[in-house]
Amino acid sequence: MIDYWQLLLLGAIAGFTIFLGLPVARLQNLSSKKKGFLNALALGILVFLIIDVFSHAYETASNAATNAFSGKGSTGDAIVDLVAMFGGIAIGLIGLVYYETKIMTKKFPQILSLENIKSGDEHLHKVFHDASAYKLAMMIAIGIGSHNFSEGLAIGQSYIAGQIGLAIILIIGFGAHNTTEGFGIAGPLTGLLTKPSARFLAKVGLVGGGPTFIGTILGSLWNSNIAYILFLSIAGGALIYVSMLMYNTGRKHTTNDVLMVGIFIGLCIGFVTDLVVTLGGS
Repeated sequence: MIDYWQLLLLGAIAGFTIFLGLPVARLQNLSSKKKGFLNALALGILVFLIIDVFSHAYETASNAATNAFSGKGSTGDAIVDLVAMFGGIAIGLIGLVYYETKIMTKKFPQILSLENIKSGDEHLHKVFHDASAYKLAMMIAIGIGSHNFSEGLAIGQSYIAGQIGLAIILIIGFGAHNTTEGFGIAGPLTGLLTKPSARFLAKVGLVGGGPTFIGTILGSLWNSNIAYILFLSIAGGALIYVSMLMYNTGRKHTTNDVLMVGIFIGLCIGFVTDLVVTLGGS
């Protein structure tokens, strides 16, 4: 049996294991093939997270709709759950588009756009690439952070429902997942002109892992299917957006066969980790 403060401590640990995967970002002198593979590996992990997120959100919303159709549940609750799911997807996708166009462009000015770089200046091309990599890493951290917030909600809501064993299993499993998610953030940053600073890695680590702790706190305060579905769907929409960015980047820097092998291995890592969590809780 764990008390409330131990729960919060374990929730924080589950979120901040993301820092274990971030040092990969400081690897340098990587060939484009190896860098492309790491990027694809990260993309595979994100694809798994999309599948995982939507499976849980849709299961909860579809159960409400099925119960309403059979007369066992409220039609109003079913409609609200479905609106939360589709609305969350829209917020995740469109919200990140807005964030990228309105906020990120201020942090990464467009004076380094490809149109302004002379084709013969290799150094400026590298500078442009580095700026894009930092931007992509932050976008990935935001998408993963949205997902991890929903994971924190699941931990907190398991605890408040009295399912202490399940809460502990979720903490262990999410902690393992977050380590691989650190690789997802680090992928675009490997082999850059200069190593990412510890300050930047700390920032993306907090953005990606911190929401697990926040979600644990909020989830332990009340139990809400609507909030659970909404934040899962927001996370799924955000991860779709980020995955598209990573795929476009990968196609430019590596061959299709390397990209697909990396995605396959990343998917396997995600599913095997999830299987271990499931078997541990059975």
